[in-house]
Amino acid sequence: MVSAGETVKQATESIAAAGCETPEADARALVAKALHMDVAELDRDGMAELSDEMRAEVERYVARRVEREPLEYILGSCRFRDIELAVDERVLIPRRETELLVEVGAELPEGARVHEVGTGSGAIALALLSERPDLRVTASDLSEEAAAAARENAARLGIDLEVSVDEGIPDYVEGVDLLIANLPYVTVTSIDERSPEIRREPAVAVMGESGDDGLGVIRGLLAETPSGWRVALEHDTHHGAAMRELLREAETRLDYRGDERVTVGLVP
Repeated sequence: MVSAGETVKQATESIAAAGCETPEADARALVAKALHMDVAELDRDGMAELSDEMRAEVERYVARRVEREPLEYILGSCRFRDIELAVDERVLIPRRETELLVEVGAELPEGARVHEVGTGSGAIALALLSERPDLRVTASDLSEEAAAAARENAARLGIDLEVSVDEGIPDYVEGVDLLIANLPYVTVTSIDERSPEIRREPAVAVMGESGDDGLGVIRGLLAETPSGWRVALEHDTHHGAAMRELLREAETRLDYRGDERVTVGLVP
């Protein structure tokens, strides 16, 4: 029998050798999953012993992480704002910087109407409804698999969210107080500047038809959005100036790292 603490140490060494950014945190999360406990419990009971079956399970998880499969896919879930979401290869993994879009939506007056384009796991729409159940929120995605994942998350959380399969703005969305979207903005060039894990996520959600400057999909959505609609769009950190030129009365907000991440404004 080997202790949980020793197993974490061994897993950390393997994950670090693969070049992962947070090897110890990853190892703790994977060992905790094998032990069917959370990381806090694992930290309190580092002397817990693993059976041969549990050790084999940890080894399988670590092998996947060493191949740079995203940790969230291995765990099967991730935290976003105050909700826990199931995530897998069907959807983009929600990032902390994307929580800024939820903050924008949470500022709306009572009963405001919101639609999210490209909902993926449903993270933004579900977090918004969790915090502001008075809002009227709908969501859509061009991927049937992603829409199914969003519906599953809504059902798991007990949140009523209508999710449709549509490219762009669905016909049933005739007017909203805010259109929200985190669309693809990574380019074939900029993807090489990011961690290898991103290549394991759906290409249609990461790059799509973003074009050479990364704004292709965003421009496409704005072209079909009625004039005067208010939008909140996530974008790459160097896109702020270009986004402000695409919108009227635009302001760009900073994410938790201090980078320009979300631009809010009116469609010309």
